[in-house]
Amino acid sequence: MLIRVVRMTFHPENVPAFLEIFRASKDQIAAFPGCRSVELLQDYHHSHVYSTYSHWDSEEALNNYRQSVLFGSVWKPTKALFSAPAEVFSFKPAQV
Repeated sequence: MLIRVVRMTFHPENVPAFLEIFRASKDQIAAFPGCRSVELLQDYHHSHVYSTYSHWDSEEALNNYRQSVLFGSVWKPTKALFSAPAEVFSFKPAQV
C-alpha cells in the first residue's frame, strides 16, 4: 500500500474554485482502479492550505492515475490556483 499526501497552498481568493474542482472529481478519483480512498484536509491554522490524503494499492496504481486523462483534467486547473509549488509525500505503513 502507498499513502500519498499532497500539500497545496492556494491564493486565498482561489480556494472556492479549488473546492469546486475537488467536489466534482473526488468520487471519480476514489473509483479509479487501485485507489482505496481519498480525502481532503484543511490546515488548522492556514485556511488557504489543503492536503489530499489518499491510499493506493501500489505505486503502479498511483502512477496509472497520474498518467490518466482524469488526472490531467484535475491537476492542471488545480495547479493554476496555487500560490506556491505543491509538496508531495509518499508513505508506507511502518513495520514495528
